[in-house]
Amino acid sequence: MKRSTFLKLGSATILAPFAMKLQALKSWADEQPHTDMMPVMFVGHGNPMNAIMQNEFTKTWNKLGSQLPKPKAIICVSAHWLTNGTYVTAMEKPKTIHDFGGFPRELFEQQYPAPGSPELAKQVGLVVKTTDVKDDYQWGLDHGTWSVLLPMYPQADIPVLQLSIDYGKPPQYHYELAKQLKELRRKGVLVMGSGNIVHNLGMIDFENKTRFEWAYEFDEKIKGFIDKGDHESVIRYDKLGTIARYAVPTNDHYLPLMYTLGLQDKKDNISYFNDKMDAGSISMRSILINQ
Repeated sequence: MKRSTFLKLGSATILAPFAMKLQALKSWADEQPHTDMMPVMFVGHGNPMNAIMQNEFTKTWNKLGSQLPKPKAIICVSAHWLTNGTYVTAMEKPKTIHDFGGFPRELFEQQYPAPGSPELAKQVGLVVKTTDVKDDYQWGLDHGTWSVLLPMYPQADIPVLQLSIDYGKPPQYHYELAKQLKELRRKGVLVMGSGNIVHNLGMIDFENKTRFEWAYEFDEKIKGFIDKGDHESVIRYDKLGTIARYAVPTNDHYLPLMYTLGLQDKKDNISYFNDKMDAGSISMRSILINQ
């Protein structure tokens, strides 16, 4: 239950302890001054090795970190946290999760010790009214989050939360959920979706010698829809048929895009970065939405 609870004793109405706690949590938002609308990003994170490599992708992430307004907090929707229900990390010190295998020891040694924000986690639960957002104290920051933030904000001094993906829900559900986070943009919160528009590991070519036409066609069609503000076609990507089945064999990496587009404001501008294909079947196309 996330609404104020009242206990009526005779003619007196007593504020229940839970409601008092809820009121205290609202102060987090009240205390945050309104700012210019914070940007929203969708980042194609690709290979976990990007976290420690010096390449065109990581150089762009690093540049963005120095050019964008510094967030008061970051909420990341990562393709690698799929749940039954919606959860938000609510611990003070989220752990760094190495959720991959077969990579060099150096990658497993990387840590991203950004603080969490239990107060902001509660605020997420308040602004999202279409579902119960539950606090999570077990997850942390998976590589969909920290592999990007390590090059982008290497000092790890910004509070970071992850919002999970309820994997049993369709794209429209996630798009509508994202809209409810919009007020946090004016509170200095950067919301970032982390996945890949095209993500087919079954056809990957690490040597980048293969050009899959279906990958380029799907990527360009999705860009075209975004450019026209046609979010409905992005949501209903499966209508693209065969190329969609190849580009999005499972939509775990596609769904974070819903959280970026759902936060787009009419006054926002859209630009792209890292807009190229990597390993044949992974689109690194990333999106920046700002005013």
